[in-house]
Amino acid sequence: MGDTTDELLDLAEQVSPMPPARELDMLVTAGERMSMALVAMAIENLGYEARSFTGSQAGVITTSLHGNAKIIDVTPGRIQEAVDEGAICIVAGFQGVSQDTKDITSLGRGGSDTTAVALAAALKADACEIYSDVDGVFTADPRIVPSARRIPKVSYEEMLEMAACGTKILHLRCVEYARRYNIPLHVRSSFSQKPGTWVVSEVEESEGMEQPIISGVSHDRSEAKITVVGVPDKVGEAATIFKALADAEINIDMIVQNVSAVSTSRTDISFTVPKESGKTAISSLKRVQEKVGFESLRYDDKIGKVSLIGAGMRSYPGVTARFFDSVAGSGTNIEMISTSEIRISVIVEEDQIDAAVQAAHSEFQLDSDQVEAVVYGGTGR
Repeated sequence: MGDTTDELLDLAEQVSPMPPARELDMLVTAGERMSMALVAMAIENLGYEARSFTGSQAGVITTSLHGNAKIIDVTPGRIQEAVDEGAICIVAGFQGVSQDTKDITSLGRGGSDTTAVALAAALKADACEIYSDVDGVFTADPRIVPSARRIPKVSYEEMLEMAACGTKILHLRCVEYARRYNIPLHVRSSFSQKPGTWVVSEVEESEGMEQPIISGVSHDRSEAKITVVGVPDKVGEAATIFKALADAEINIDMIVQNVSAVSTSRTDISFTVPKESGKTAISSLKRVQEKVGFESLRYDDKIGKVSLIGAGMRSYPGVTARFFDSVAGSGTNIEMISTSEIRISVIVEEDQIDAAVQAAHSEFQLDSDQVEAVVYGGTGR
């Protein structure tokens, strides 16, 4: 059933090159409904009572934005009643019902995990377990760093940064919801009994040991860099550029503005956007070129982001120098830099991502003595 949604999308494209968003949601959520019913049947066959529920039946109430709706509230009365009667409840993730139109909506990327956390919060559960095909959250992608270590516990704050920087094990929206309602997350594998990783509000120091400086190294290959060349150094020009992108609903990640050239009083502004938004971003910027007066646009989708993440860097000087030195030692050139209180991110060429991740991972002694990471399902979700 893992490819059902993709198959349904292919069918939609065969029928219409631009299917209506409402009908597309009706179609793609069918895969989850099929899966929940089959799982309930399998559990019943084992001798237990099981009941399946769609998102709307489970009380998942959302905004009306088809394809990327946000959860407004969860009223799990039917779920609670079924649990009280001893039934095992199977809820279709990734979907809900619009508060305004009462139409079926899909939650977009990370929707299934977010549904699970939202239900856990509404039911006042002690924790929410998320099952994947890896044994937890690791210090780096095991396919790039085979010696990556499993992280026993990580804070919401660090997990949010890791998710935003490319770690695919948990989606950003899922972690945000868990932090908001203080629901501990337990990330485990469906294929083993290993302990996994706990995502909690704070990671306590144990046996007098301080928290590690660095929790992990993340990478992201899904971004592209746009440079707006020759922007007049006048008040409001940058605002006009980014308003055009905001109007097109394009998310901006890293931003760098150069110092203006004395001779021309012009500057360059570079920023990163999701690759799938690249064409839309370029089109939006061209529409304001005459108004702003910039000279040209440059687009580069052969880049990647490498991020060093750890709450411990707040109190340890020299982390930035060690990170940059290790990246340089791997022969990797840094194109852009962005930081937060617990994160340092750099943009590098796409074919240098692996080398930069491996170098940073070794520099901060995150390697395990033995291979801990096993990707059972082959995707490393």
